[in-house]
Amino acid sequence: MSDKYDVVVIGSGPAGYVAAIRAAQLGLKTACIEKWKDKNGKGVNGGTCLNVGCIPSKALLDSSHKFHDAHKAFEGHGISTGGVTIDVPAMLERKNKVVKQMSGGIGGLFQANKVTSLYGTGKLLAGRKVEYVDNDGNKSVLEAENVILASGSVPVNIPVAPVDNNIIVDSTGALEFTEVPKRLGVIGAGVIGLELGSVWNRLGSEVVLLEAMDNFLAIMDQQIAKETQKIFKKQGLDIRLSCRVTGTEVKGEEVEVTYTDKDGNEQKQTFDKLIVCVGRRPFTEGLLSGDSGVNLDERGFIYVNDLCSTNAPGVWAVGDVVRGPMLAHKGSEEGVMVAERIAGQKTLVNYDIIPNVIYTHPEVASVGKTEEQVKADGVPYNVGTFPFLAIGRAVAADEQDGMVKMIAHAETDRILGCHIVGPSASDLVQQVAIAMEFGSTAEDIGMTVFGHPTFSEAVKEAALAANGHAIHMPNRRKRK
Repeated sequence: MSDKYDVVVIGSGPAGYVAAIRAAQLGLKTACIEKWKDKNGKGVNGGTCLNVGCIPSKALLDSSHKFHDAHKAFEGHGISTGGVTIDVPAMLERKNKVVKQMSGGIGGLFQANKVTSLYGTGKLLAGRKVEYVDNDGNKSVLEAENVILASGSVPVNIPVAPVDNNIIVDSTGALEFTEVPKRLGVIGAGVIGLELGSVWNRLGSEVVLLEAMDNFLAIMDQQIAKETQKIFKKQGLDIRLSCRVTGTEVKGEEVEVTYTDKDGNEQKQTFDKLIVCVGRRPFTEGLLSGDSGVNLDERGFIYVNDLCSTNAPGVWAVGDVVRGPMLAHKGSEEGVMVAERIAGQKTLVNYDIIPNVIYTHPEVASVGKTEEQVKADGVPYNVGTFPFLAIGRAVAADEQDGMVKMIAHAETDRILGCHIVGPSASDLVQQVAIAMEFGSTAEDIGMTVFGHPTFSEAVKEAALAANGHAIHMPNRRKRK
């Protein structure tokens, strides 16, 4: 193994492996170091996202939705199934197969693109040197013209609910329940809490989400957040806002949670399992030597500029370990940008147009600014909304919950943001992201021919509604 490289990447999650592949495609001699091991102690690529994050959670979300439909929705379609049961170990086995297939795929891509895949840990030393310790404990030093740090993030732990990986678990443990808990508590009603809570809710758990914030999904457009909360309540999710957990006590095979409610009163609730989902933090333990020259900001993220360059020359950082939303696709695009910048290209990431998705059912998705943000900016704007209840395809598919909201500049008609709760929201919002990338107006989308009947007609109608031209619902009268 040669110890000299053009690029050494530490971390093979969505930011790191994409950076490594793109760098190799551009003719740069590239190595990628990954510390993740499977249950057999074998090194695997993909980081959190592929192994215990995006991919396995979507596998369980899909399985639980199919079960929910068979259990509660088929009858309305005239389909009789008899008694439907869920085999949780079989569901987990399928999830594990999906993970193995996807992480194995990265290994294949590394091979095809001639990326050297190294399993073990990497630490950045001074002068763009990387200390590599393989999984057998052998130590060597790699020299690189450029180093890309892509070490990702880990769940935040809170002292009042220490994770024991049995009764109290984090987001990783919540993917491994071998049976459906009767009573499930979730601390945090953010993206991860909602996704995991909805998996087990569909499978039969009584789910209570305790959220410290006063507003539900505070990061989302609040009109869409309120609509989403209404839908989830109808599904049986018990979401309690302004509730701060103050203590937990494991008693045998259950846990008693103490929390302060919105009125300041102390409450107690007992659960069979408790998931702690209070956010994630950048992972930098053991990553940097004291003389590496790389600085962290006040929140523990690696400090980078707009181009993901650190304070140390030739050292870059991408993904969850740097500022910005902790989203796999954001990290991947940063990885591409850095690889291309190293190769002399002038690539940029448009941080204003990064879609955000919650993979519940229905999905919740957004791109661009919320109405609250636009209002705070003092920009004149128009809003168009359109319910899926008025979309033929949605009604035929029994997917009529939710709506599309389009926000456009009142003078230029340029699209400023789009927010959706409803069927295929993740794919529908991407249509608007493409339009925004090209500087489209609401009128441009309104003039585009959309197939009928499709879910995406709701996007067109919301764009038309922004200017008072919606066809399939009465338009709001404009204020004079």
